Amino acid sequence: MSDSQNAETQETQNQEQQPQFALQRIYLKDASFESPKAPEIFRSQWQPEVKLDMNTTHTALSAEEGLYEVVLTLTATVIQNEETSFVVEVHQAGIFLARNLQDAELHHTLGAFCPNLLFPYARETVDSMVTRGSFPALMLAPVNFDALYAQALQRQAEQSAQH
Repeated sequence: MSDSQNAETQETQNQEQQPQFALQRIYLKDASFESPKAPEIFRSQWQPEVKLDMNTTHTALSAEEGLYEVVLTLTATVIQNEETSFVVEVHQAGIFLARNLQDAELHHTLGAFCPNLLFPYARETVDSMVTRGSFPALMLAPVNFDALYAQALQRQAEQSAQH
């Protein structure tokens, strides 16, 4: 082999070992809207209490290829006068390529970075469904997924220390 071929082969191997991350696809996996008190709820003064639950999960689609599905679930329950006005739930998903990452980097990427990319899509879907249900848009505030991820790691460490 010539020196230039050796250099090209070495360069190709180095590129293959570099961390790689790419968004492959974003899609709506599931969505539901329920308004059990409609139409009576529209006759009352609108001063709701909003409860937002969030959850993220990830699944290896092909670990050897570095493909993962990440699902961000947002559930908003809106209560008016101690009765549920509506519940909206959105499962926003994405397929991500994440190769050659250290375990800690991979977990952070799947647990914080990917949900951060999915959140604007989930928020828009929630707003759209709520307004189609004839309610004012929720306009969910941005979420700091890095802070949530750090809190989850801290809780896991505390639980491990207790056992």
